Amino acid sequence: MSSLADKLSSWTQASPAEASTSTALALAWLNSPYVYSPLIAVLALLCVLRFSKAARTPLVFAWNCFVQPIGKVANQGERLDKFYQHQATIYDVTRNHLLRGRKTMLKLCAAQLHEMRRTQPSKPLIWVDVGGGTGWNIEQMAEYFPLEQLSHIYLIDLCEPLLDVARKRFAARGLKNVTVLCQDASEFTLPDLKEGKMIDLFTCSYSISMMPPFYAVLDRIYSYLDPETGVFGVVDFYVSGKTPPGKQSAMIGGDVRRECGPISRWFWRQWFSLDHVELHPARRDYLEYKFGTIKCFNGRNNFVIPFIVRIPFYVWIGCSRDRDTTKAVQAFEIEAGNRVICPPSFPELSFSHILAQKQEEDATARSSALRRLSLAQSTSTSSSSLVRRRGSDDGESDESLGDEGSGSWRLDLGPQLPLSSFHYQRRQWRLPFVDSKFSEMFRTWIYGFTWEDPYVDIEHMAIKPTDSVLCITSAGDNALHYAIAAKPERIHCVDMNPCQGHLLELKLACIAALSYEEFWKLFGDGKTDDFAELLDRKISPYLSSHAYQFWRLNTHCWDRNFYFRGYSGHALRLAKVAFSLFGCNRSAEAMCNAGTLEEQASIWKRSLRKTLINPTLINVFLSNPAFLWNALGVPINQFNCFRNEGVSAGQYAVDTLDPVVNHSLLKSDNYHYHLCLTGRYSHDSCPLYLKKEGFEALKRNAAKPLDAFRLHTDSIVNVLRGLGDDSLTHAVVMDHMDWFDPIPPQMPAPTLKQAREDPAVNSARATISDLDREIRELSRVVRPGGAVYWRSAAKEPWYRQRFEKMGFKTERLQVRESGKSIDRVNMYASHWKATRMS
Repeated sequence: MSSLADKLSSWTQASPAEASTSTALALAWLNSPYVYSPLIAVLALLCVLRFSKAARTPLVFAWNCFVQPIGKVANQGERLDKFYQHQATIYDVTRNHLLRGRKTMLKLCAAQLHEMRRTQPSKPLIWVDVGGGTGWNIEQMAEYFPLEQLSHIYLIDLCEPLLDVARKRFAARGLKNVTVLCQDASEFTLPDLKEGKMIDLFTCSYSISMMPPFYAVLDRIYSYLDPETGVFGVVDFYVSGKTPPGKQSAMIGGDVRRECGPISRWFWRQWFSLDHVELHPARRDYLEYKFGTIKCFNGRNNFVIPFIVRIPFYVWIGCSRDRDTTKAVQAFEIEAGNRVICPPSFPELSFSHILAQKQEEDATARSSALRRLSLAQSTSTSSSSLVRRRGSDDGESDESLGDEGSGSWRLDLGPQLPLSSFHYQRRQWRLPFVDSKFSEMFRTWIYGFTWEDPYVDIEHMAIKPTDSVLCITSAGDNALHYAIAAKPERIHCVDMNPCQGHLLELKLACIAALSYEEFWKLFGDGKTDDFAELLDRKISPYLSSHAYQFWRLNTHCWDRNFYFRGYSGHALRLAKVAFSLFGCNRSAEAMCNAGTLEEQASIWKRSLRKTLINPTLINVFLSNPAFLWNALGVPINQFNCFRNEGVSAGQYAVDTLDPVVNHSLLKSDNYHYHLCLTGRYSHDSCPLYLKKEGFEALKRNAAKPLDAFRLHTDSIVNVLRGLGDDSLTHAVVMDHMDWFDPIPPQMPAPTLKQAREDPAVNSARATISDLDREIRELSRVVRPGGAVYWRSAAKEPWYRQRFEKMGFKTERLQVRESGKSIDRVNMYASHWKATRMS
């Protein structure tokens, strides 16, 4: 057997004379009377394949991986040497398609290194590649980060045949700062490393699953990793099962595709065990327990047979749990008012937050506890050892932080669970949330662009730099407008759909990471050829793990037109089809280029009006509740708001569209309809954040306007419950109050206690309307003199009276009259303001 293995491996060294002789023998055998002998037929086939490079490589790979007997070995190093001795030279060629995710992992690590270099330009950077084998990772990294900017690189592996390939590779490239070490990863040592010097980057590429003492390996890496800036990158196979509700592992970012089915788990564990690759979930679980998670991507490798052979692999970027997370705690617990740790809509939400308090505690007790906690944290061996237990089921807390309020502040020193991935974000925009059955209902965003006119909002709200604003996230366009035009101290963006948060988070990250030209391609033109590269190499350091996972799975959205994606994209695609069918594409472009309102109105009346305000289109689509919800985000209750006032869908469309053409030029002052007609923005007609001066205003002083954002993935009422009394000056709730079921006028307003104690939140058993809960919380959180703003499809929305019952004075700011436009969009019949009186 061993001689046959030697023969197979020696094929790559065959001389032309040997090739000629072997081919002649093969032909002779094929013409012999023994050709039907199975043994001779196999030998003949092998002789022919001997000189077919395409067939030779996989044959050598298959023999060495699945057939070659290893025999008795004394240790792991000897086993690896025997396993790889005949395939070391073809290792890289045969693993390109099998070992997916390696480039992604290296790009993410390179992005982290670039950030280290930007913030600490003089710091010497050291990289250790554990289980790096042939040195492919180091050679590939040169495409993403200049290797000469690393003071030293160590490659550690236990297999000499693979390390021989690495040494030749580095010699050919002339790399002088690489040291190749044949060592056991569980007890590696780094020669020439100065005493006390920590490592900036560790990587493990498909190696943790091949190391028997993986606990010891990860512990060793942890002891060397720089606690403040160090990064650990891993890519490997995995077979994780279903995570029990409420378990801490659910906090690790990017859980959407983490779970593997039972058959997949069993099959891949058995299959890879043939190569001594162990995929037990304990390896990944310990990794995510030992280290803090920065980024995580759960993928599937469509290997050989796409959509059938789908090998689970993950890319993970982490850090030391000793990293300081005080800034995150401050952002989540104080600035974002995240007092409700386990909101009713997500009962499985169990953060290992350092702070916790009951609903009744005031802001004074909170600030006092934070100061005392910071002192306790500074003396602790690990910041992640300070966690909050989830109630009496977890036992008693070990130490009280004080007796302020109800005396419920606790400092719990165990169990030492890791903090959520959100605590290790570079920027604290996104508040923690957990993927749940509810959040998984939203597979994509509903709104790819925002419909409300922010210029009118700014005119009526008069926001000051000391103000705190709450608004619905939507696509984030208006929130960014407020940040540029008014620069409020805090902007809370709230949406139950996590994908809307992913979209705004992406815009914030792109502003921080990209040039204006790159940013414009993404959100001005709506398409780019290199979004995946931008995501990994530039944007990723500024994204939460959840957002990164989402956009990594949706890089195709920029291949053609981003604005044709999501539910709102259905409406744009329908308009494009209608224009094509009726031959109006040129008219649409002409209308967006019209230089005067008169020219614009003429094109509208002559060509586009009969296409868009079409009885068939209105009856089939605009009167169809399913289309209204899935394409326009209009639920049946909002549809009924104007129908109950005697307005048909057709008349509503007429009252909306006809006045717009006489109100503002699409060419320069109405980007909403410019996008709808052309599928893109222009530099003259675009949201303020897409104008170069707006982009530069955010990027130039990014520490102020961008850091004002706090993105909540939850219902408005739950976010309000977490905010302190009188903490908001403005709340912009758009049109979402149209969505609630009407409440009888005689129904009394609930007290705050009644609204909170009703046990049936979002249930048919609820005795209090969700709308009443929200208005009651607004009456507490909005300070006296502050206001709530909303738009409605009705001229006289029924819920105005609910505000008045709970201490607000309401006034109608605008009402849409026939033939007149109230703003650039003119989509709503009225615009309202409710001022808190006391």
